[in-house]
Amino acid sequence: MCGIVGVLGDHEVAPLLVESLKRLEYRGYDSAGIATVDQGRLDRRRAVGKLVNLSDLLVHAPLTGKAGIGHTRWATHGAATVVNAHPHRAGRVAIVHNGIIENFKELRDELALDGYQPESQTDTETVALLTRRYMEQGASPREAAARTLARLHGAFALCFLFEGEDDLLIAARKGSPLAIGHGDGEMFVGSDAIALAPLTDRITYLEEGDRAEVTRAGAVIYDAQGRLANRAQTRIQIDSVRVEKGGYRHFMMKEIAEQPVVLADALRHYLSADRSGLRLPDEVDFTGVSRLVLVACGTANIACQVAKYWFEQLAGLPCDVDIASEFRYRDPVLDSASWAVFVSQSGETADTLAALRHAQDKVARTLAVVNVPTSSMAREAGLALPILAGIEVGVASTKAFTNQLLVLALLALKAGMDRGRLDAAAVAEHLASLNSLPGLMNHAVGLDDEIRVLANDLAKAQDVLFMGRGPMYPLALEGALKLKEISYIHAEGYASGELKHGPIALIDANVPVVVLAPRDALFEKTVSNMQEVMARHGKVVLLSDRAGLAQAGDGVWSGLAMPEVPALLAPILYAVPAQLLAYHTAVAKGTDVDQPRNLAKSVTVE
Repeated sequence: MCGIVGVLGDHEVAPLLVESLKRLEYRGYDSAGIATVDQGRLDRRRAVGKLVNLSDLLVHAPLTGKAGIGHTRWATHGAATVVNAHPHRAGRVAIVHNGIIENFKELRDELALDGYQPESQTDTETVALLTRRYMEQGASPREAAARTLARLHGAFALCFLFEGEDDLLIAARKGSPLAIGHGDGEMFVGSDAIALAPLTDRITYLEEGDRAEVTRAGAVIYDAQGRLANRAQTRIQIDSVRVEKGGYRHFMMKEIAEQPVVLADALRHYLSADRSGLRLPDEVDFTGVSRLVLVACGTANIACQVAKYWFEQLAGLPCDVDIASEFRYRDPVLDSASWAVFVSQSGETADTLAALRHAQDKVARTLAVVNVPTSSMAREAGLALPILAGIEVGVASTKAFTNQLLVLALLALKAGMDRGRLDAAAVAEHLASLNSLPGLMNHAVGLDDEIRVLANDLAKAQDVLFMGRGPMYPLALEGALKLKEISYIHAEGYASGELKHGPIALIDANVPVVVLAPRDALFEKTVSNMQEVMARHGKVVLLSDRAGLAQAGDGVWSGLAMPEVPALLAPILYAVPAQLLAYHTAVAKGTDVDQPRNLAKSVTVE
């Protein structure tokens, strides 16, 4: 969620800190700040709003120094104000923090008894105050940080900077990701490799509970038990973490347009050389698996809901889908013959990671479907399958969603084979269809101009409904989620057959209804539900192939002609126009498409 960067450099660090924070803007934020140590003196600058506000402040009130920390904050405790912005300072220590300190009130009350009063409403300032107290009691910066960390409950990534210490950063993680970057006589700390990519290609990922003492000579890392730990360095490919718009107005549109390419990349990775067979790890064997549990948040959860249809229809494998934030708290019944699959773009989603840990010793296998192969989820699951979508910067997920669907579809086909429901010929037929998908997605992306015109009218609506049946029902949920995320128009997705059980009361001449209706076994029923909407003057936007549009008859407000597609592919293909509808509606309304209000790309707190 929040972005963290720290630099022990050979040059002035303020420009490096701001530049690295710019690379973390995709996470979402509402304030930003940096702190530096110069000739032993600690100072900081903070600003509300976009990073340009911090940059303007630094022009008029510059910070010097070759050691510093920076932060982009997404408000949790306390509103988005300068006083609540990071870094937080107490005496000789400044701190940046991602996560939530769950026992901060208890600690704040304890500190108040000794006269340490906070200036802000944040949980983070309590960490700084506690460290200050230990230092004023005689502890060294290293000792004070270690003692402070031992008192904290919750999830956090923390970086400490100390007055009088221009060659020391203390970094620690518990539940939130943090990485150390290695340079030549320089060292770095960052929330992820994206922040550090311009500075170094050598990364060490901290493990759960780690604390690192970072100097320009290197990093000394201690594990959760306080023992010296040897964590491996990883070389990252700079091109793989490049974040550029490539001529597009927004990252989201670039990522929508990239879908045919990244989907083709994933197909090459997971299919045999002749594209007729699956190439999955040997551990992926569904023989004897009694049940599948799919767990995720947000868009990833919707991908799981689509996959439930596939696993049950193609493989006859019972499948439960859980929202990750609810999973542990309903005390799910898990057994040793079940598999649990956890889906996340970042691989750091706090609720999903906690759910994985909860299930780890209760099921036969845990499987992570993630976009970041070095993420916590990928490292902790029994097996990780990368979706290979590349970096996704836009907060509203697009290419990660369709690649998640692809990997889940391939798993469903493998389950069908392992369980004797699909023979090699049937699988080859499905794979032939999947191989045609990148070309079909190019056709869908080609609807861009037509959808842009439609979106100008859609932007005037206050409410929009989405309808679908079968696997298109979850896609209706996804279309509605995308629209509300970035355009701020109220939108809801419904199973078409449920409309007459209440939601049809919302229909009038001012409510557009987007109907997702490929010509599948449920097409006739979907059209029947659509007629009920039109009979009540609802403005229907119908997505179907040309024959489907013709069969639907008159009365459709707007029709978008999709390619004919096999049923397995429809949810993946129809995601593209749903994304374009949301994108162009948001552009027409003038909202911040890539960084919508109140949202963060990676939700690393519960």
